[in-house]
Amino acid sequence: MPFVNVKITKGNVTREQKKQMVAEITDTLVRVLGKRPDQTHIVIDEVDTDNWGYSGMLTTDWRAKHDPKAT
Repeated sequence: MPFVNVKITKGNVTREQKKQMVAEITDTLVRVLGKRPDQTHIVIDEVDTDNWGYSGMLTTDWRAKHDPKAT
């Protein structure tokens, strides 16, 4: 039983994009490893950008510094 945990920052990910991620990850496990889709579990955790560090700083601050449109 494959279990895949995808962690992304909260924000601009739509339900449709999540559905596509789940479908494509499942398809990859079926194609590459021969796993059964009905036994494949995908969990998407959305983490607040104040709880995710990147490049020595909080992601919220990194985005504000490097991409002001992202905040």
